[in-house]
Amino acid sequence: MDARQLEYFLAIVEHGGFSKAAAALHVAQPSLSQAMANLEADLGVALFHRVGRGVVLSEAGQELLEPSRRVLRDLAAVRDTAAGLAGLRGGRVEIATMPSPGIEPLTTLIRRFAELHPSVTVSTQAAFTPDEVVSLVRSGACELGLLGSAAPGQWSGLNVLHVEEQPFVAVAPPDGTIEDGSTIRPEDLSGQKLIASRTGSLMRSIVDDITAGGASTEIVTVVDHRTSILPLVIAGVGVAVLPSSWTSLARRCGAVVAPIEPTAHLHVAMVSLPAHLTPAARGFLALTGALAQRRRGTPPTHDA
Repeated sequence: MDARQLEYFLAIVEHGGFSKAAAALHVAQPSLSQAMANLEADLGVALFHRVGRGVVLSEAGQELLEPSRRVLRDLAAVRDTAAGLAGLRGGRVEIATMPSPGIEPLTTLIRRFAELHPSVTVSTQAAFTPDEVVSLVRSGACELGLLGSAAPGQWSGLNVLHVEEQPFVAVAPPDGTIEDGSTIRPEDLSGQKLIASRTGSLMRSIVDDITAGGASTEIVTVVDHRTSILPLVIAGVGVAVLPSSWTSLARRCGAVVAPIEPTAHLHVAMVSLPAHLTPAARGFLALTGALAQRRRGTPPTHDA
């Protein structure tokens, strides 16, 4: 077994088949197929089931997925360390992020990181729940994970850096009854048409509480993708309840933003594995810690 075989194996998984993986790797498909045949012979198990013209992972293939990612990650860390010792700059950091933290603090973090390390690529992968972020980090698909939860969380086997708390705000069309910057109570949203995410999110639970308390309040639109919410608000469809990370972008787009008191808070944290971080990921994590210290006004807290 060698690293090239593991790279080929992951490429087949990520691209959904041998032909697409061969094209992405710029190798001949017969060479790729032979490398997988050799790997399967070395291991004594089939890694893929051939289904029609495609393939699906076998149970053994599923078990090999996470170790393969970690092996290649460790090799990348060695290469990046060697490059750093040679006075070079480069590398890549991969981050799983939920939508709202993906606006802030991620925008500020990437902007500053790019200023400090212009030759390092930051790659983000979308996740929509804390569990999805944690799974991507644990599996090795991403080195870092930026998530938001209803309360400060702990996840076994991961380091947790608590970054900030984001209160929820009302984001409304500019020609409505809500005044920009004025603090409102949840009951002040009675009678408004509301835009909501699907059941299960903290945002949705806040909206459900509002609709339960106001007979004339109704949810007019339910969306899966948070990126759809702000355009709907601007179009006058309704009012949304969003974390304060959306404030600057919403106002630039012409929307009205009003703080809500009292309200819940989105607890933003960065999660990572205790080891196996490349130098680029360690640098991004250190930058996140510095930002957390500034925004929270206290030294950043790390939990294992």
